[in-house]
Amino acid sequence: MSEQTIELTPTRPYLARAIYEWICDNKLTPYLLVDATQPHTDVPQQFVKDGQIVLNIVPHAVHQLLITNDAITFSARFGGVSKNIYVPIQAVLGLYARENGQGLFFDPEEYANVTPAENVIEPEVQESTETTPSKKKPTLRILD
Repeated sequence: MSEQTIELTPTRPYLARAIYEWICDNKLTPYLLVDATQPHTDVPQQFVKDGQIVLNIVPHAVHQLLITNDAITFSARFGGVSKNIYVPIQAVLGLYARENGQGLFFDPEEYANVTPAENVIEPEVQESTETTPSKKKPTLRILD
């Protein structure tokens, strides 16, 4: 019988989703601690201190929050300006409640031996429809 090494996926995205839900269910404010120096991380650089940023991801402050196995994405307003945020899951250092500090902080070395995805999907910048004219007007057709 040959011994095979089973390569497991990291637990970070699963735990992040669970802790986020727990924080929100308890009507607390979820804060996301991010290593802003990680490749492909797109956060507002003017708020980065010592290579890290803390983002308030309470549901009413963010739009289209998505926590996948690869990244956390959402849009939010910073200084009145809307910005799309992209945080690769390996850049997530912790998720905790502002009010009491309870949550999870992750081992930064968890992804040290994980092979990065070859096709990193970064969010497309969505431009306002006011500045981008539509290429084709929608039309209705009556079918008999």
